[in-house]
Amino acid sequence: MSTTVSTFLMFEGKKAEEAMTFYVSLFKDASITSIQRYGPGQPGAEGSVVQAAFTLNGQRFMCIDSSMKHGFTFTPATSIFIHTDSEAELDMLAAKLGEGGQVLMPLGEYPFSPKFTWLADRFGVSWQLSLTKA
Repeated sequence: MSTTVSTFLMFEGKKAEEAMTFYVSLFKDASITSIQRYGPGQPGAEGSVVQAAFTLNGQRFMCIDSSMKHGFTFTPATSIFIHTDSEAELDMLAAKLGEGGQVLMPLGEYPFSPKFTWLADRFGVSWQLSLTKA
C-alpha cells in the first residue's frame, strides 16, 4: 500500500495552469508532472484544468480550475513556507511572488529570522519566506 500527501490548490476560472507555470519558473528543482484539461462538452471550461500536479523542490502540489463559484478562496492561515539559506533567492522570491499581490508582513528582520516576509501572491496563495539563520 502507498500513501502520498499533497498540497491542493483550487483556483476559480482558468488560473491553475498560469499559477503553476509561474511557481515552477521560480524554483530550480521544479516541474509540471501532469495536466488534464476539460474538453468540449465537459463540465468545465474547455482547456481549463481538471487536475494537474507539479513539484517545487521535491514537494508535490496539485491544482484545479473550479468552474463553480465558491464563497471562499485562499486564506493566509494556510501558507507555503519556504526556508532558504540564500538571501538572493529570498529577495527574488519576495519580489516575484509579491508582484500584484499583498504584503502581509514586510520584508525585514524578525526575532525568529534574520530576513522574513509573508505575502499573498496575485492568485491569492499565501507564502512565508524565511532566511535560514547561519
